[in-house]
Amino acid sequence: MKVFQLLLMLAFLLVGLIIGALNSQPILIDFAFASLATTSGVAIIVSLLAGVLIGGVLVLAVMVLPLYSKLRQANKQLAAARVAAPVVVEPRPIDGI
Repeated sequence: MKVFQLLLMLAFLLVGLIIGALNSQPILIDFAFASLATTSGVAIIVSLLAGVLIGGVLVLAVMVLPLYSKLRQANKQLAAARVAAPVVVEPRPIDGI
């Protein structure tokens, strides 16, 4: 599994290097309060990374946290039900004796 992860990381590194090499035109990104001079390859990679991070945070906030909250509530209800109605186990004879 570690070899697969290493190969996957190397593949993404290679794709990033190719994007950076093929898109070497200088560009100026103008914000309202500042400007940034960079190459188009760096801008593409940074924007892709920002999109992945923002998408991950949105999935975490919209899907994972509410489901985790529901799971905690269900576990509390299950624990309360076990305390309220204890299960009585009758001893059974060993080997039918």
